[in-house]
Amino acid sequence: MISSDKFKSANQIREEFLQFFKEKGHAIVPSASLIPHNDPTLIFTNAGMNQFKDVFLETGTRPYKRAADSQKCIRVSGKHNDLEEVGRDTYHHTFFEMLGNWSFGDYYKKEAIVWAWELLTERWKLPKDKLYTTVYKTDDEAEQFWRNLTDINPEHIMRFGEKDNFWEMGETGPCGPCSEIHIDLGPERCDKGHVPGHVCAVNGGCARFIELWNLVFIQFNRKSDGSLEDLPNKHVDTGMGFERIVSVLQDRRSNYDIDLFQEIIGAVEKVSGQSYGKLENQVAMRVIADHIRSLTFAIADGALPSNEGRGYVLRRILRRAARFGRTLGMTEPFLYKIVSALEKAMGDAYPELRERRAHCEMVLKSEEEGFNRTLDKGIELFEEISARLAKKGQQVISGEDAFKLYDTYGFPLDLTQLMADERGFTVDLDGFNREMENQRTKARQSGKFTMSTDQAKWETLKEGPHSVFKGYDDLQIQTRLLLIGEDQEYWHLVFQETPFYGESGGQIGDTGQIIADGSRYPVVDTLKLNDRIVHLVKKSGQFPKKNISFTLTVDEKRRRDTACNHSATHLLQAALRQVFGEHLHQSGSLVTPERLRFDFTHFEKIAAADLEKVEQLVNEAISRALPVCTEVKNYQEAVSGGATALFDEKYGDRVRVVRMGDISQELCGGTHVANTAQIRLFRIVSEGSVATGIRRIEAVTGDEALAMYKRDRATLEELCQTFKTDSNQVISKVNNLLEDYNKLQREAVKANQDQASGRVKELSGQIKAVGGIKYITARVDGFSMEQMREAVDKLRDQMASGVAVLGAVSDGKVAFVVGVTRDLTGRIQAGNLIKSIAAETGGSGGGRPDLAQAGGKDPSKIEQALNIGEILIRKAME
Repeated sequence: MISSDKFKSANQIREEFLQFFKEKGHAIVPSASLIPHNDPTLIFTNAGMNQFKDVFLETGTRPYKRAADSQKCIRVSGKHNDLEEVGRDTYHHTFFEMLGNWSFGDYYKKEAIVWAWELLTERWKLPKDKLYTTVYKTDDEAEQFWRNLTDINPEHIMRFGEKDNFWEMGETGPCGPCSEIHIDLGPERCDKGHVPGHVCAVNGGCARFIELWNLVFIQFNRKSDGSLEDLPNKHVDTGMGFERIVSVLQDRRSNYDIDLFQEIIGAVEKVSGQSYGKLENQVAMRVIADHIRSLTFAIADGALPSNEGRGYVLRRILRRAARFGRTLGMTEPFLYKIVSALEKAMGDAYPELRERRAHCEMVLKSEEEGFNRTLDKGIELFEEISARLAKKGQQVISGEDAFKLYDTYGFPLDLTQLMADERGFTVDLDGFNREMENQRTKARQSGKFTMSTDQAKWETLKEGPHSVFKGYDDLQIQTRLLLIGEDQEYWHLVFQETPFYGESGGQIGDTGQIIADGSRYPVVDTLKLNDRIVHLVKKSGQFPKKNISFTLTVDEKRRRDTACNHSATHLLQAALRQVFGEHLHQSGSLVTPERLRFDFTHFEKIAAADLEKVEQLVNEAISRALPVCTEVKNYQEAVSGGATALFDEKYGDRVRVVRMGDISQELCGGTHVANTAQIRLFRIVSEGSVATGIRRIEAVTGDEALAMYKRDRATLEELCQTFKTDSNQVISKVNNLLEDYNKLQREAVKANQDQASGRVKELSGQIKAVGGIKYITARVDGFSMEQMREAVDKLRDQMASGVAVLGAVSDGKVAFVVGVTRDLTGRIQAGNLIKSIAAETGGSGGGRPDLAQAGGKDPSKIEQALNIGEILIRKAME
């Protein structure tokens, strides 16, 4: 296919693309993160144009008119990206790179077409007679450029309609015709020869003719009525699938045969001990090679597996890869072992893989370990379901069974569908969705709550702009009341302007007072609801609705303490990222006057030494007396300048940037100190896990931190007095005491064991037999539960095969322990037996098939309960 004999690596091809457009005056921009910032409509970045969407919508600008890049993309669904097809064919992927060049109101169709042809045919030497192009059915201009400015075969220029050659961002907005470049790979590449009536052709749906490059000419705006109007500026947006062009230039039949994938597949071979050359291994190895790219790149960009949103997409992909690993004989975590091969293949182009490799490996290993704990049990259940269906001659797995696999064993629906398809089964999707909706309904009902503001009845006193926040600079202002609402408890007040901060961004609302018509009204809370800042005032009599001036005053100390804690969260995030890496991101927060709570992405418990280092870094930033500056900027300018933004948060075109010296720079609308020295002191109270991959730190500042140190000192002084020593020796004294205590505990355990051994010798004479099976039921009053367990273990060892039932009354309490040797658990189970025994004394209990314990309430019936035990044993063994 290629005239040159020289092999080009994928990395060379990527670099040649970028260098070509650099020569054409394009700014080479880095790939945007896979986690879309400021675009909640996307789970992952899925196209090169995502980072320039604001330019096309004319809500943002760039300091350049021309750009080119290679964009990381993830697509997990859609007509060309079905997850279940990945690995089964040679070209579907969840992760891929998109090469692209853009013009923002600069060059247009002529240059885009000429340069595309130049790169493909002159630089990369693709055979011109194998190339085809398509244009929109009415785009005479594009067709003429192809005919007059390139030497493409005129018969290879084709026209198509909206489906293939008209691009739209959405139902409304920027859109325009496009021109696609296709290549004929030869009749041997057709994969639809078995389809009756199939004819190989451009846009014919087979693998012979494939699209290489799409040149989009954005020249219209689609209005809500469906009509088109010309845009004031015309743009170019092109996209070329990187893996696809590499497979053509390297003359490979499959995307998985290019050097990037072969590096990863080689690692899969090494880890699994299997060969890619075996046909039965190829699908599994392709799936793993594809999925490790999606997982690692997404985790490197800050995403984490979870049970919702993009986190659940990652969890689905990981569990799918883990299950395919089972088909290669891998039962232990293995995905993390392949990350190094991915880093070797792509780390030069994407240095974040190198920088965050250890983090990615840790996350993958931990997540896979968690899934492995339930995977085997889930597979067992699936086998039971399959066997049951086969026995009945049925082929549909019920929605109830599919949901049980999902809810109990963590099987994503598509994993169950995959396993079902391998057995020739299908899954009742409607039934599964009903079960899922039932669960959601129950969750909503159990978590129902309503805020009083939702039920308030509103009255408009005066039209006009409202809720203009003045609280950054003033804590007291005079203003007018525009809206008033009420419920059973509160007045809900909305003013023209206000110094009160409405609860948002993790920061609680201000309190204070309102003075009106000579009366004072305490504000108990302030909420931000859509565009309203709502002040809650406890109802007492009537609130004045006259057109008068209202004086609003914020509780100054409460606001000051809240500001200290809010600023401390910014310093805390900066310190955490300094210690653990840029992958760490805020996941949630709560800022009150008394304390702060900060949730963040991290996959393991923080060591005490690291926690101490984080605390020290925050206090160092405080002691440096860094100025805290705020500035309102264009969103893109702020993020490009290094400001940290929250994932999944929707920001406006203009954002507020809070900068603390050279330590921290975040997008934030909250209230802050003017200088870090005002925080005075920072103290971490606790650190722990709140969800998979999410840690939480709680901390205090200022007066609360000082009070905590005072309490600690008082506790230390009390310990010193108790042990009659000084602070230098008190730890040693406590350790000595613990050592003595542990020694006594060990002696007590040994005494229990000795007592149990002695009693077992006495009980040996009471062992009976039925049907050749030994058993014993005995009363051992005074024995603790631990002593009875010891005795039961020894009796089981002595009998080798048998059942032991012991009961005891100690301090008026009844207790039972039942032990069954493992060879007999198929005939009688300890957990079931003990429930019947304990029930005779009004008690209950349970346990494993081989060992169980229970408590009872009526000591007078213990003999009766033991007799029941003997009857049940004999019945089971006869």
